[in-house]
Amino acid sequence: MTAENTTYISGLHQFEDQTATLQGWVQNIRSSKSLIFVIMRDGSGLCQCIVSKDDVPEKVWDKAGQLTQESSLRIKGMVKKDDRSAGGYEMHVRDLDIIQIARDYPITPKEHGVEFLMENRHLWLRSQRQWAAMRVRNRIIFAVHEFFQQQGFVQMDAPIFTGNAAEGTTNLFETDYFDQKAYLSQSGQLYGEAMALAHGKIYTFGPTFRAEKSKTRRHLTEFWMIEPEMAFYDLKLNMDLAEDMVVFIVERVLLDCRSELETLGRDVSKLEQVKKPFPRITYTEAVELLSGEKTKNLLDTMERDNTAALQAISTEIPQLEAEHGKAKKGRKFQIDRRLKELRAQREEAEENLRNLPVWRKSALETKWGDDFGGSDETLLTMHFDRPIMVHGYPAEIKAFYMKRDPNDDRVALGVDVLAPEGYGEMIGGAQREDDLETLRARIKEHDLDESVFDWYLDLRRFGTVPHSGFGLGLERTVAWICGLSHVRETIPFPRMLGRLTP
Repeated sequence: MTAENTTYISGLHQFEDQTATLQGWVQNIRSSKSLIFVIMRDGSGLCQCIVSKDDVPEKVWDKAGQLTQESSLRIKGMVKKDDRSAGGYEMHVRDLDIIQIARDYPITPKEHGVEFLMENRHLWLRSQRQWAAMRVRNRIIFAVHEFFQQQGFVQMDAPIFTGNAAEGTTNLFETDYFDQKAYLSQSGQLYGEAMALAHGKIYTFGPTFRAEKSKTRRHLTEFWMIEPEMAFYDLKLNMDLAEDMVVFIVERVLLDCRSELETLGRDVSKLEQVKKPFPRITYTEAVELLSGEKTKNLLDTMERDNTAALQAISTEIPQLEAEHGKAKKGRKFQIDRRLKELRAQREEAEENLRNLPVWRKSALETKWGDDFGGSDETLLTMHFDRPIMVHGYPAEIKAFYMKRDPNDDRVALGVDVLAPEGYGEMIGGAQREDDLETLRARIKEHDLDESVFDWYLDLRRFGTVPHSGFGLGLERTVAWICGLSHVRETIPFPRMLGRLTP
């Protein structure tokens, strides 16, 4: 077969009503007596390729009949516009070459358990949902670079091996570094401060590591952080920048990834609410909101609504299942789609009802001085339709480098940006302490070894200025924008407690 007009699926629009060649893999395949429908994937998208027994030589028909899921192949055919097809085009096949027949591919269209999929993560990445999530991740990364470059920031890199910890050593991976003790970085922030005092505005973008023994849906042991640092920025300017960045990222994803969000089943109307200004509330106001009547009423309403939803779903599912056996092919497709929606709604409602006692307990017991946990963050965001900014946390629960409020020494000039829909903290930031002696006292209060921070203290000895910064967790941001329930689906090969392979 001659590779005439070889292109990617994303470029098929250039060959409408012409012959073109695609190279890729079989995502799915179905057949009848005279037609074989091959859903082909090449990395850039999906295309339905139709093999008609009447239009191809017998050897091509026989080859098409051998194809299996994930077989690799090269297909040549006529490109036709079809708005019903993925990508808007389909191919009427004239010839094909098989590169390899895949035997016994383990991930079939049936349902698989999470552990099975995680063991086969190297293959699970090929599935349509995972493909879509990775494309959104890619667009978010590009948007981050676009935003900061347009704002005049310089991208710089912080080391991964460090001799000191940004926030103490209790949640760090320790390693031997040529007979010295070293740690895998939990943040590039301290180094970012040094670079900001050289370049004014910088950002780092790299992997970070946390040794917390946590199994929640929000935690990874290896993840990526975007960390800008800015000279002459106070807390307000810091918050303004974080707000602008989040809005910019969401706008770009909505502009360029609509089809991927549709594949993921994401309710884009919720992302369309992400506009300035974000609600800004103090930590004290957040505590009052959590423990107040407004949150109690919200949880009572949620319990009633989810209970009623489960009752309606439990009635509709058996009815559809009974109809399915007698239904014609088109109706069966509609029923299958509706059943999938109902089961997802049932799972969500059941999870909400399981969580309600935890949320109620969390709200009831919240008091000033406590750090917010995942339940607290979830409850807070339920009151708003966009990210919220909580600032002015108790200094005792924050890192040593955060500057105190000059009007209230109990309060740190820090901020957390909480994603809506229960996704929790995606940004943590603060104005940094810029006074040498105050910072030395904070290091001592936190029982840290001042000698390993000597270079960091130099930043306050030589030309100190007010400065601020924050860190955005990429995977939590991807989870929120994609509507994914667990961060393990937001990174190609997640590293979690007990998960080091593949």
